[in-house]
Amino acid sequence: MLTDSMTDTPASPITHGGNLHEAAGLYGIPYEAWLDLSTGINPHGYPVPPVPADAWRRLPDDGDGFAALAARYYGAPDASHVLPVAGSQAAIRALPALLPRATAGIAPLTYSEYAPAFSRAGHEIAPLDATRAAPPDAITHAVIVNPNNPTADYASANTLLEWHAQLSARGGTLLVDEAFADAMPAPSASLASFTARPGLVVLRSPGKFFGLAGARAGFVLAAPALLDALRATLGAWTVNGPARHAVAAALADTAWQCEMRARLAEDGARLAALLHAQGLSVHATPLFAWSADTRAHALHRALAQRGIWTRYFAQQASVRVGLPATEDGWTRLELALAQSVREIDTHASR
Repeated sequence: MLTDSMTDTPASPITHGGNLHEAAGLYGIPYEAWLDLSTGINPHGYPVPPVPADAWRRLPDDGDGFAALAARYYGAPDASHVLPVAGSQAAIRALPALLPRATAGIAPLTYSEYAPAFSRAGHEIAPLDATRAAPPDAITHAVIVNPNNPTADYASANTLLEWHAQLSARGGTLLVDEAFADAMPAPSASLASFTARPGLVVLRSPGKFFGLAGARAGFVLAAPALLDALRATLGAWTVNGPARHAVAAALADTAWQCEMRARLAEDGARLAALLHAQGLSVHATPLFAWSADTRAHALHRALAQRGIWTRYFAQQASVRVGLPATEDGWTRLELALAQSVREIDTHASR
């Protein structure tokens, strides 16, 4: 069973989307025959220009303006508030150990790396309802993925700033993961511009919107003192030269960004409509759609039997579906959805 869970431990491997070899082995369908919709990564990835030879030959240079470019793109105060890292995953693993041990509030259904990371660092974990107007008194630190992966819940900047004020007053930290924020229609809702405030950490990733997950690059936006501690923990050369080249080009290409936001808005609405047409409730971002439904596991299996890989979540029976890359993919998904739901409903009525 492929799940995310608040009870994941180092002895219980954390499952992510994109595990297509596992799907191929489980269902006996060749790897190349699958339509992989199990991640929220943009299938129309940024067209990276050729990598210059020096990007391979030279050590990454922190004086290359990479952090400053990210600060401008994300709206951080300046480059001193931005630390490039080898994907936000590296920061998720390291940050909890830099915070005072306390109770960390984390939603039961969110990105599954957070709870184990905080637990390993000695924090207590408490389930968090991020839709509340204020953080519970019992927590000191809070993690909010905004928009949330996979439920697509979205909190306003004003709400999150109020959360931060209350947590900071009790010596705590608000960590906001904005991995999917680039594709949202209101990027101004980001908290990047407020990261001079102590106790506020924002994580950003070019992997989702720009489709550059393989580059393993990300950014931590926070006050310089915390970034200095994180830099000392992670060490030098966290982002390699070719990845810096690819991500820098993407962050600077405003025309591509504008066109892609429009395209993803259309694709996201199209995906939501396909699921609605089959009687499924849908919560969506431009990059994925999520449906909580008693038929979710059966739908996940039925689609897999047709060579379409989605993401199933057991603790709240639900399925997340990403965007097809081609018209053939859209046609295949539409047909498979109709066949699968009809098959499930027919079996249930017997």
